[in-house]
Amino acid sequence: MLSDRVVDHLLGVIDAPDLSATRYQLVEEVGRGGMGIVYLVHDSTLGRNVALKVLNDPGEARTLASLEHPGIVPVHEVGTLPDGRTYYAMKFVEGTRLDAYQASAPSLADRLRTFLRVCEPVAFAHSRGVIHRDLKPENIIIGAFGEVLVLDWGIASNLDGLASTIAGTNGYMAPEQLTGRTSAQTDVFSLGKLLQYLLLPTDPKPLCAIAAKASNTDLALRFPSVLDLAHDIELFLDGQPVTAYSESLLECVKRLISRHKTLTVLILTYIAARTVIFFFTRR
Repeated sequence: MLSDRVVDHLLGVIDAPDLSATRYQLVEEVGRGGMGIVYLVHDSTLGRNVALKVLNDPGEARTLASLEHPGIVPVHEVGTLPDGRTYYAMKFVEGTRLDAYQASAPSLADRLRTFLRVCEPVAFAHSRGVIHRDLKPENIIIGAFGEVLVLDWGIASNLDGLASTIAGTNGYMAPEQLTGRTSAQTDVFSLGKLLQYLLLPTDPKPLCAIAAKASNTDLALRFPSVLDLAHDIELFLDGQPVTAYSESLLECVKRLISRHKTLTVLILTYIAARTVIFFFTRR
């Protein structure tokens, strides 16, 4: 009886692409999923390593080719293997997945800025009529210089309200995806779940409210767009009230003090000095 390791090796050999008619040389398999297999290959023409994804559905290559954004991995070439499968070559992304990034305990401000960098390519894709449909920590990479990339557009669909397949990841998939109906708010839901993932129990209530609104199961109560969600995060980072949370008077005062720390110190110093002068002049 063959061991699991041997079986996995044999399956890898069977699936290995025939690259004899291409400029690429196989190095190793680096990942696989329901929509295809990704290999690290060497581009003999340019003398560099790139990622090559062999697809079960050529639609992903067409989708990525239409999305030119710094937060989306660019497609270098699209072709067909001798067995009829489509492949595309792209930049080989090296960096830290969002789940590992979260485990490194970055500051709240860094987490929120990273989240905003995730929102940017998603909002761009929406402007081009494309919904990702599978936003999750495993599909977000943070590079060595802080660049953020949204990967795996394998189940992306057009922004037309209907998807040809029901797909996604439990815990990040909007409820309407189960019915095949999608919209920009479908990705907003997933981003809300991503924001919840990045937050700690000790993080401020306004942020929890933003995440809850983004991932509301009721479309009418959800942020209408990624830009609206991102705007609330930007308001929070600027020390301003957010739309998703109604703060109390005490919370408002605390926020203003935190936002204007230098001015607060100067005012308190002035009041203290005037108080001291007042008591000394009364003697």
